Amino acid sequence: MRQLMAVGSAVFAVLAIAACGGGGGKTSSGAANPDSVSVQQLSGVGSVLVDQSGKALYTSDQEANGKIVCDGSCNAFWKPLEASGGKPSGAGKLGEIKRPDGTMQVTSNGKPLYTFSEDSPGKVTGNGFSDDFAGRHFTWHVVTSRGTAKPAAGSGGGGGGYGGY
Repeated sequence: MRQLMAVGSAVFAVLAIAACGGGGGKTSSGAANPDSVSVQQLSGVGSVLVDQSGKALYTSDQEANGKIVCDGSCNAFWKPLEASGGKPSGAGKLGEIKRPDGTMQVTSNGKPLYTFSEDSPGKVTGNGFSDDFAGRHFTWHVVTSRGTAKPAAGSGGGGGGYGGY
């Protein structure tokens, strides 16, 4: 009887810990799949969509129609948020789009989502950033918790901050 109670207590403890989940982040979704999207309050930009690691998510004006044009060397700096299978989870109106290489990318309101290689979790450095790849000009905006692109305060952003691509 004593052994049965010990096993029952151990099972209860495991279930209680699992029900509590991970803790303490500022995100509104604790989903563990890599294509999960959360909302986080970031200094200087407000409530924005972030990936699982806490990096801000961006979209470009040039992909507003949902057509992928950031490919090749563009992806060295703007990393597509890949969908791992199934419906993306988390904040915003999320979906998927097929990339030219056949992988699936997460979208918000039909716009493909990217992280910026120059960002770190909780830092937004690409909002309003302008750059050129393969003869195309891009302007990037962080995506708000409502799923809309947030223009950079006061300007058209940087450009060329990472070399001549």
